[in-house]
Amino acid sequence: MASTLHLVVVNIENNIAIVQINNPPLNVLGKKVVQDLLKVFQEIEKNHNVRVVILTSAGQKAFMAGADIKEFPLWLGDKDMKRHVTANHELYQYIDGFSKPIIAVLNGLTLGGGCELALCCDFRIAEQHAKIGLPEINLGIFPGGGGTQRLPRLIGMSKTKELIFFGDNVSAQAAFTIGLVNKVTPSGEGLECALEWANQLVTKSMYSLSKVKEALMYGADHTLEEGIQRETELFYDVFQHPDAFEGIEAFIEKREPIFNKNKKFQE
Repeated sequence: MASTLHLVVVNIENNIAIVQINNPPLNVLGKKVVQDLLKVFQEIEKNHNVRVVILTSAGQKAFMAGADIKEFPLWLGDKDMKRHVTANHELYQYIDGFSKPIIAVLNGLTLGGGCELALCCDFRIAEQHAKIGLPEINLGIFPGGGGTQRLPRLIGMSKTKELIFFGDNVSAQAAFTIGLVNKVTPSGEGLECALEWANQLVTKSMYSLSKVKEALMYGADHTLEEGIQRETELFYDVFQHPDAFEGIEAFIEKREPIFNKNKKFQE
């Protein structure tokens, strides 16, 4: 099944949605891309046939080379510019809190807003020619799409300051070394790798995965004690779900479990 908005193409097959940004030549994050991506992810959230999402872009030049700088002059001196930033944050927050696993395939330049978008995903697979960075400081501004908040949570404060203060791009391998990406593949093989990962994930309990994501997100913003309390509540929830009965029975019976018999796994 395939659907197309103005700048985003979606293909759904075997419980996997491949979301492709198609805004040549550099797939920049303009206002229309933000709107289309948000609409797509909202629709996928409600689609019980989708268990895993792969986010990538058309071509091999750029995953997303940042925001659309042509729109920036409209922001200069605009006392109401926060509305533009808020729209971007609405997208980032939605993807960050998405209940289903999201794998980003960084198939080229992943800069500024593109890097911030990738940070909202659960996994990042970078092709070896990808360049990743937050170069906003070179424009006299700084990352305003969550980069100052999500990046240190992922790679630590010291490396975050190095990337943002200097504004230099790093290679895919360097990004892997500091924990910014999960895996590096040869150029052109990122999507194949993402599909391998996605096909493994679709066999897992979607209900359990959604609760894992909820626990991790909650813990990142609360104390250890609060996080443990929430984890206990969610752990109780999964033990009441049919997938837990199936998984434990399958283990005892020495067979592979069959999860997600009820497509409405979130109910």
